[in-house]
Amino acid sequence: VEDGKIVIVDPFTGRLMRGRRYSDGLHQAIEAKEGLEIQNESMTLATITFQNYFRMYEKLAGMTGTAKTEEEEFRNIYNMQVIVIPTNKPVIRDDRPDLIYRTMEGKFRAVVEDIAERHAKGQPVLVGTVSIETSELLSSMLTKRGIRHNVLNAKNHAKEAEIIAQAGQKGAVTIATNMAGRGTDIKLGEGVRELGGLAVIGTERHESRRIDNQLRGRSGRQGDPGVSQFYLSLEDELMRRFGSENMMAMMDRLGMDDSQPIQSKIVSKAVESAQKRVEGNNFDARKQLLQYDDVLREQREIIYRQRFQVLDSENLRDIVEKMIQSVIERVVHTHTPDEEMPEEWNVQAIVDYMQANLLPEGDVTVQHLNGKDREEMIELIWNKVRARYDEKESRIPSEQMREFERVIVLRAVDMKWMEHIDAMEQLRQGIHLRAYGQIDPLREYQMEGYAMFEAMIASIEEEVARYIMKAEIESNLERQEVAKGEAVHPKEGEEVKRKPVKKAVEVGRNDPCPCGSGKKYKHCCGR
Repeated sequence: VEDGKIVIVDPFTGRLMRGRRYSDGLHQAIEAKEGLEIQNESMTLATITFQNYFRMYEKLAGMTGTAKTEEEEFRNIYNMQVIVIPTNKPVIRDDRPDLIYRTMEGKFRAVVEDIAERHAKGQPVLVGTVSIETSELLSSMLTKRGIRHNVLNAKNHAKEAEIIAQAGQKGAVTIATNMAGRGTDIKLGEGVRELGGLAVIGTERHESRRIDNQLRGRSGRQGDPGVSQFYLSLEDELMRRFGSENMMAMMDRLGMDDSQPIQSKIVSKAVESAQKRVEGNNFDARKQLLQYDDVLREQREIIYRQRFQVLDSENLRDIVEKMIQSVIERVVHTHTPDEEMPEEWNVQAIVDYMQANLLPEGDVTVQHLNGKDREEMIELIWNKVRARYDEKESRIPSEQMREFERVIVLRAVDMKWMEHIDAMEQLRQGIHLRAYGQIDPLREYQMEGYAMFEAMIASIEEEVARYIMKAEIESNLERQEVAKGEAVHPKEGEEVKRKPVKKAVEVGRNDPCPCGSGKKYKHCCGR
């Protein structure tokens, strides 16, 4: 909670994500729980995955110390190769095999002992933790031992650069979530090289090997000496997920207690293979998300192309006319199906729609349409609509009409697109259940998404047609005025006149009366 607002903390990096909000009422529930003012539910205006966002660039390239483990993803998603460049100076850091304890309690006791030993001889220590809770637990254990240290997490990230700058000094102990000053070179203090350089201690393995490598890489830079050691327990999340029961049974058989760790390359390899499986699962999830987003991407490109066309065009009449024609054709075809005889067609429904949405009462009647085929009906209605459009345009200046068209089209496209994004998200959340019926969820999502998109386009056309043909423009309403918060809602046929602005003058009760009588206001006109 910060300044009366709920701020989400990234569980991986420990950084604050200001401006982000949970959806589906969860954010409001947390605000209620914390006794804060409950904000309105936010609405998604636009959405894109990182992958599709990056693909929009003409050129993609990058440099990082930890891309090799993600080589397959770079190749499959972005069609990019990963090339390893040798380090400037040989890495002489001592990367020790993992120490595996039976319980979490035993592991943390061992970590504190290791820190205390190194601190006693003056070697700087950087401790990497998976979560903020772990960093605070370790901090309280070190405080009990009387070891001075700095904690770097989301709660004091403002001091990040300062804390990291001091992390290589003699006797420094720094506990960090994996935000650990990425991209910052930790300079070693005087006499630290002789003590073995910076010691990096990991309290748990992350789901991704890349994050572990980033933590290790804080030490032993530019040929400096250093050491890295990871402490694990069979109760860790990663170990629990991948069969730690067998290992626990083996430790019990050997009579090993909490103070005796297993240190073996075989165990470290087993942990690494578990990480590879988690990374594979996460990659599959991202790949699947991308396949679903590709459906929305195609729709997004169509909508944004249309939006840019609206913004760039001087005259939108052609675009609006095509929309109105499309509406007329759709209404006529809906009420004159092929399987019915012309005498059974619902001509009254066509007339009712036209009167309600496009034309004044009496412009088109059942008598006008009876005995005509579909194309003749469409042509007759379209001629009436175009005549009405011309008449409307003749009554107001051309620039005002063009601006009116632009505001109406943009408003319709934006509102319907926002609703469509929300509907597609709702569809995606439940679509995986179709797999129980032996149906491919992705294929179903593509088909239903396409049908929903078609319905949205029809809805945009109908809204634009209705507003353009039925709304009466009586005052010069521009986009700037809308932005200022002014709103004019004239009733149909009612003229809106500009009224003079009267500036009221406040007169105090004891001030001289403005009528010029010389008396106080309360004894004169203010009675």
